[in-house]
Amino acid sequence: MSAPDGEDDFLYELQIEVEAEVTLVESSHPDEVAELPVSEWLFDPADAEREEIGLRGLLDAVEALEDGSRPGDHVA
Repeated sequence: MSAPDGEDDFLYELQIEVEAEVTLVESSHPDEVAELPVSEWLFDPADAEREEIGLRGLLDAVEALEDGSRPGDHVA
């Protein structure tokens, strides 16, 4: 069963948005920021790392939906 065109478009656009957010988080270089004194941080590097993990999980979920996997589908 394939997804309606509207759902395919939505998933494609969502994937593009999430990929852009991942790129943005990666470009903030939280590992380098963590080496600075806390008073110089513009953001908490741990928050950036958590955000990246969450975005990658979302990206994996979008890709699974695009591949046709649905929650509850089990391969025997």
